[in-house]
Amino acid sequence: MPLHRLSVLIAALWWGGITGLSFVAVPTLFAKLGSPMTAGPVAAQLFSFQCWIGLVLGVGLMLVLRRQRASLSPEGSEQGLSHLRALTWTMALVVLAVLLAMVQEFGVARKIVTARATGGDLRLWHSLGFVLVLGQWLCAGGVLWRLAGPQPRVTQA
Repeated sequence: MPLHRLSVLIAALWWGGITGLSFVAVPTLFAKLGSPMTAGPVAAQLFSFQCWIGLVLGVGLMLVLRRQRASLSPEGSEQGLSHLRALTWTMALVVLAVLLAMVQEFGVARKIVTARATGGDLRLWHSLGFVLVLGQWLCAGGVLWRLAGPQPRVTQA
């Protein structure tokens, strides 16, 4: 059970971090600083920080979930097999969220900087960045929801 508690804690930190930075801190920056030219670079740094923390937490969560999954016996009850499948789907959500963070950090964030410097389509890249952040938030929330729910009693290997 300690692995399960650790996975819930990591998922909560991940989802809470995305929520706090993306939907509270960044909008507050733009509201209080007044100028997008002032708030934009700070917001970009916060989003970059969020992506890197998301990558670290996602990889850490995958390691914990893999260990948790390996400790379950695949033989036995249908309930045990169901728990293995549920953990596999949870791990898939983690992988998807990490991929979205990588696309945001290494693709879209650079396109935003380029568009700002060259007069490119800034609205398109900001919109795509928002969709990627929203996707990460939904995935991390789904992971937290799945992990925080009732856990079946299964035999340990």
